[in-house]
Amino acid sequence: MTSSESTPAEAYVWIWLSGATEPVVAGRIEADGQRYVFNYGRSYLEHDNAIPIYLPELPLGRGSQPPPPGLQMASSLRDASPDAWGRRVIINRLTGLKGSAARSAEFDELTYMLESGSDRMGALDFQESPRDYVPRLAENATLDEMLTSAERVDLGVPLTPELDQALQHGSSIGGARPKALVQDEEKKYIAKFSATNDTYSVVKAEFIAMQLAKLAGIDVAPVKLTGASGKDVLLIERFDREATDTGWTRRAMVSALTMLGLDEMMARYASYRDLAEIVRARFTHPAATLRELFSRLTFNILVGNNDDHARNHAAFWDGVSLTLTPAYDICPQARTGREVNQAMLIYNGNKESRLSLCLEAAHNFLLSEEQAVNIVKKQVACIKKNWHTVCDNAELSEVDRNFFWRRQVLNRYAFQGSERYFGDLT
Repeated sequence: MTSSESTPAEAYVWIWLSGATEPVVAGRIEADGQRYVFNYGRSYLEHDNAIPIYLPELPLGRGSQPPPPGLQMASSLRDASPDAWGRRVIINRLTGLKGSAARSAEFDELTYMLESGSDRMGALDFQESPRDYVPRLAENATLDEMLTSAERVDLGVPLTPELDQALQHGSSIGGARPKALVQDEEKKYIAKFSATNDTYSVVKAEFIAMQLAKLAGIDVAPVKLTGASGKDVLLIERFDREATDTGWTRRAMVSALTMLGLDEMMARYASYRDLAEIVRARFTHPAATLRELFSRLTFNILVGNNDDHARNHAAFWDGVSLTLTPAYDICPQARTGREVNQAMLIYNGNKESRLSLCLEAAHNFLLSEEQAVNIVKKQVACIKKNWHTVCDNAELSEVDRNFFWRRQVLNRYAFQGSERYFGDLT
């Protein structure tokens, strides 16, 4: 079903400019049939520090800006809309539907924007008013509240709505990894929770992969592993927030899907080659960024993370240029067979999770074959050297270690076709 009751016709886009702890209104999104048209506000265009929400999508200027051809909404605006988990929570809250029943429910994009929390990734939020900014779910749960959640529930002390949904109802809502936003005095985190229907230690797997990535020299978001209400919890430090004496600043971000001019319906066309071309043309430090992007691709293959879709790559946006964010969402995925594909195309329309494809594509990243081979060899050596130590730190069971090793992590399919380079490592 699609909800049409009280469907909003417009929403106002608010933005945190560089260094600011309070937002200003940037413009308005308006429904136009099946599309959403954007207009910058006059006050924003006259603001001394105004930046385009993203170029080339939404250049500063007067008048209506329809979405690019083939899109219903400018992708940079869709980036700030809630993710799969956030949409599940909204559907549950507005309809009461859970699990598979909720899959028949759907709302328009403006409803998702106006019903979601205000502390979303990046520097945008959506409001009903162009004058008064009123944050929704303004308070993140504190680390203490999360860690003592079981005691609070026993004592009848209510949790924040977001934490309650993730901890108490995550499995019943279903459809995505339960998560919540938490903070302490100086840092904010995305907290990902284990679910009662997990068939393996998903949360610990992501912690292990992120730790191994850091040890392999990849720029990753800092992570911590803890527990709450009997569930494993992964805390991923947010790199788009910074605490100051006067409040929190926000950094503008866009996904690779936005950089590639695509949306979810077109995501199958996303390719590392096209993303590399954008890096060469528009990123700060392009050579180093290309090496980092290649390293993330090969590491994902080595640890069995094939969920490297274009919204799982992102860049900071300063109004002029792009800078790659730290890596996030590196998590070994369950696999049912020997062969598996990455989410983005690697080389010549092929996305098979094989290192040989990466070597063929190395020139797109301005790397020689020798340089590419050395990157992979160092990653493999790092994974082998640190596997048991990192698993020990995560207190991963022997059953789960055997589940991951040589199945997700260092699966032999990854080395198919490149044995002459890595035969002694497999």
